[in-house]
Amino acid sequence: MNIKRFAVITVATSLLAASSLSAAQNSATTSANAKANIISPISIVKVVGADLNFGDVVPGGTVGTVVVTPAAARTSTGGVSLGNAAAVTAAAFTVGGANNATYTITLPAGPATVTAGANTMTVDTFTSNPSGTGLLSGTGTQTLNVGGTLNVGVNQAVGAYTGTFSVTVAYN
Repeated sequence: MNIKRFAVITVATSLLAASSLSAAQNSATTSANAKANIISPISIVKVVGADLNFGDVVPGGTVGTVVVTPAAARTSTGGVSLGNAAAVTAAAFTVGGANNATYTITLPAGPATVTAGANTMTVDTFTSNPSGTGLLSGTGTQTLNVGGTLNVGVNQAVGAYTGTFSVTVAYN
């Protein structure tokens, strides 16, 4: 009787071991690392005193434009004459963030309005240098210059016109 019991226990143990071995062959487990690299947020700050300034403009009997490039070069079209250019500047911004990172530049899609009392003009066709995409330096900065086109009406009213526009930057 002991031999019979021993045989039954041996068979049961063998079946249990085979069952465990079979389950172990149908699955596997490993692990991986989770990683993150925290970088500086991207920022944009207007350089003090570096607004988009079209300088002195003399309106005429027909509409015209004044264009200031990102390099602060100024030209006119139509019935507009250029006056004193001493104050002509492109807008300048300092973009900051992670070293050697690329970013996209979004200029206004529509016109910005500049006003002098009840009188208005629009600024549109914004351009920038760099254009579209920028690359931060090894120290995480880059200067972004923005120009645009001032639309001057027929015999535009005299005044000091001002307004604002927005520039957006985002990491690629």
